[in-house]
Amino acid sequence: MGALIRTGAEPLAQTGHEEAVSQYLTFSVSGESFAIPISAIKEIIEYRQPTDVPMMPAYIRGVINLRGRVVPVIDLAVRFGRARAEVSKRTCIVILEIAQDGQQQDLSVLVDAVSAVVDIADADIEPPPQFGAKLRADFISGMGKIVEKFVIILNVERVLSIEELSMLGGIGEDPTHALPAPEVAPG
Repeated sequence: MGALIRTGAEPLAQTGHEEAVSQYLTFSVSGESFAIPISAIKEIIEYRQPTDVPMMPAYIRGVINLRGRVVPVIDLAVRFGRARAEVSKRTCIVILEIAQDGQQQDLSVLVDAVSAVVDIADADIEPPPQFGAKLRADFISGMGKIVEKFVIILNVERVLSIEELSMLGGIGEDPTHALPAPEVAPG
């Protein structure tokens, strides 16, 4: 079995039995293929230069103004422990809506290029590898089979954990993480 790549206009092939199928947006980051469930995606926009925000972790590129809303831009390459993504003509910002503590939060991710929307049958999703992944294991929801290749299906709630991002991003704001006051020589 393999995933069907389609634009969404053509119907799935009829096989006589219903198979659970979900749609995913596939994209590349640092030369690797990833997927996010389409249900988490609000929109995809052309790259625009984010506004820098002081004292943010390196993986937060800054914020963008999206129709009056402030939306953080997370560089997935840096979040995954790789080199900062180089911006090209194909670079996109994917706007996601994440539920956290009963509230919806808009976040965005910087990706090298968006590939396609694909249908992946639940039967074509393997569990995440227990070893050898170049990514934190909790970031991987599964491995989706597309034709003869795999795509890494991200666990969006873990990759973009608002709690974890806030904790890491708030290091400069939290007095327990503040630098010690300089010592003054008696004088």
